[in-house]
This record gives sequence, structure tokens and C-alpha cells, in this order.
Amino acid sequence: MSDPHDADPVRTALAEIASLVAPARPVVAEEVLRAHDSPRDYVSAFGGRLAERGIDEPVENLARIALIDALAAHGLLAEFDWTEDPREIRTHLRKLESRPSVDPWVLFEAEEMIMPTGKFLHACGRRYREVGAALAVLDIDSDCYPVVGLRAARADELTALAARAGFPVGHLGTGRPSR
Repeated sequence: MSDPHDADPVRTALAEIASLVAPARPVVAEEVLRAHDSPRDYVSAFGGRLAERGIDEPVENLARIALIDALAAHGLLAEFDWTEDPREIRTHLRKLESRPSVDPWVLFEAEEMIMPTGKFLHACGRRYREVGAALAVLDIDSDCYPVVGLRAARADELTALAARAGFPVGHLGTGRPSR
């Protein structure tokens, strides 16, 4: 007998996104699928984490929020406020487990370190692209930037999967809109 979840394209896309951006962390996919399949169960299990977002019951984009939170919990995503200082952004991006092996920070010029958040994140995205990496914003309909790193060659795959899952992804530093 087949699993009824197998026919759910959103569920499949969410699982593939988790595998793409957290290949060595199957627990990320488990959390995302739990939020998708059993939202009340997920809210009950992760109430403390969700309370920080003002969520105490299932919401429409719960699986996306679960993805963001699980990735952040495993050092694979950094979430920035729209007024974040560039030095803080740099510090958090350097801590990502998905950071490139070649350090893009040596490519930065002093004037880039005083840009507003959005412009600085796009400058980071351009620098990451120069070393074969990419930064993407996983949109959760808020004024923050949940940023994940991945290989640049897989960025379009992430975009396609996110579209199937029902949410946009912005690619930093490519000229593609991130909001």
C-alpha cells in the first residue's frame, strides 16, 4: 500500500528543499514534514521556538517557518532583521555550516561594510557567487531576511522547489528580486 503523502507535491517539494540545503541533517526534513503533515502536533512540540515568533497555533506558512527554524537550529541559516548591521551579518554568515570553503570576505571593500542591510546582503551574494557559492532568502512573509547558503550551481533548483512548495526564494547578488 502506498503512502498517501507521496501524492502531495508540496510535501515532496518541502522534503527536497530540506535535503538540498541540509543534506547531512535529515532531522530538518523531519521537522518540516511534521509541520506540514501534523501542524497541531508540530506547534505542541515546538511551542517554545514558535513563541518567539508570536505563534501559538497552526498558521498557513507553518512548514516554511519550520524549515527556517530547523535550518537555523542546525547552523545552516542566519536570519537578519531589515536594520541589521553589516558587521553582524558578516559574523553570522561566517558561522554558517554551509559557508564556502574559500572566504569571500577578503573580496569586500571598506565602503561595502557601511551599506544598508538589503544592499549589503546583495553585495554578500555577489561576493559569494564569485567563489561558486550562493546566498538565498527563504521568504516567510516578514520583514526579515532568512538567508541560507548553497552551491551556486544548485540555486535554480532551490527556486524551482520553493515555487512548487508555494513560496518565493530571492537570490542575493544576482539581480533577481528578493523582495
